[in-house]
Amino acid sequence: MSARSTGGAELAHIPEIFCPFPYRENPHTDRARAQLADWVRRTGLVHRESARERFDRADFGWFVSLVHPSASARHLELMADWFAWLFLVDDQLDDGGVGRSPDHMERTVRAMQEVLEAPDFGESVRYAANTPLAVSSLAELWQRTAAGASPQWRRRFIGHLRDCLVTATVWEGGNRVRGSVPDETTYIEKRRHTGAIYVCMDLIDIVEGLDVPESLYDSAEFTAARDAACNVVCWTNDVYSLDKERALGEVHNLAYLMQYHRGLDREQALAEVCAATGAETERFLSAEAELMRAQPRHAALLVPCLAGMRTWMRGNLDWSRRTKRYQDGAQLSQEHPAAYLERALMGAER
Repeated sequence: MSARSTGGAELAHIPEIFCPFPYRENPHTDRARAQLADWVRRTGLVHRESARERFDRADFGWFVSLVHPSASARHLELMADWFAWLFLVDDQLDDGGVGRSPDHMERTVRAMQEVLEAPDFGESVRYAANTPLAVSSLAELWQRTAAGASPQWRRRFIGHLRDCLVTATVWEGGNRVRGSVPDETTYIEKRRHTGAIYVCMDLIDIVEGLDVPESLYDSAEFTAARDAACNVVCWTNDVYSLDKERALGEVHNLAYLMQYHRGLDREQALAEVCAATGAETERFLSAEAELMRAQPRHAALLVPCLAGMRTWMRGNLDWSRRTKRYQDGAQLSQEHPAAYLERALMGAER
C-alpha cells in the first residue's frame, strides 16, 4: 500500500464490507499523482491554496491506481484526470450554489453536451471566450479519450455522461431546491447515474482497449453484472462519505435514507448498508458466472471487462477506507465549501 495513503485510522464504527477480491496497486502511482497535480494546475481547476490542500488530501492518483492496477502509465494518467474532473464537478453540484440554481445548471450541462457532440471533439468549444473551466477541461479530456474510440463506444459514453449530469442537476438538484427526501428504491436507481459509475465503467474499455458490442452490452446477463458492481461502488461510497455529506446537510445517501425512512440510528443504518453491499457483491459473482456461461463466444472481451469491475469494487473500498476526503469528521464539519470550491469552475452566475 502506498506510504502516502496509510496514515490515519479508518473511519470509526464502519462494519466490514465483504469484498473477496485482492488488493492491487498500479506501479505507476507516483507518476499519476504528479501528472494529476500538473493537470489541475494547468487547467485552472484547482488553484487556491485551500482548494489544493483539500484536493491533495483526497489522493485521486492513488485511487485511480487501485481501480486500474494493470493500466499503462499513459492510460493511468488519463483516468486520473477523469476522476479529478468528475469529483470536482460533483463537489460543485453537491456543495455549491450551482447545485441549487436550475438555470445555471441547465446552461452548464448544455455547454458540456456541446463538447461531447462536437465533430472536433470540443476543440472549438475549449478555446471559446468565457468558457467555464469545467467545460474547457472536459473538452481536453474528450479529445484525449474519444479520438481513438469507436462510434458506438462514444455514443454509449455520451449517453451515460449526459444521464449523469441531467440526473444530478434536474433530479438531485431539484430535490435540494424543494427540500425533498427521495425514497430508497428511486434513490438506488438514480444513484448509479449521479455517482457517474456508468461513465467510469465505460472507461474500462479505454484502458483495456475493448469495444463491447451493443448486443452484449444490452444483454440481461451483462446488465445484471454491471449494475451489481455499480451498486457496490456507490453504496460503499455512501457508507464512507456519510459524515461528510451530513455535515453539509446532504440527504442523498443510502445510509441516511435508511435512517430517515426506517427510523434507524447511524450505526444500525451503516450496518444495513454494509450488509446490503456484501449481498450485492455476491449477486455480482453469480451474475458474472451466468454471463460467462451465456456468452462464451465473447470470453476474450468479458474477462478484462469483468476484471475491471472487480478492481473497481476492491479499489474503491480500499481508497474509501483511507482517503482523507472522508476522514476527520470534526474538520469536515467546520470546512465551509467556500474554502475549496473554485468559483470559476462552473462559470459565473447570471
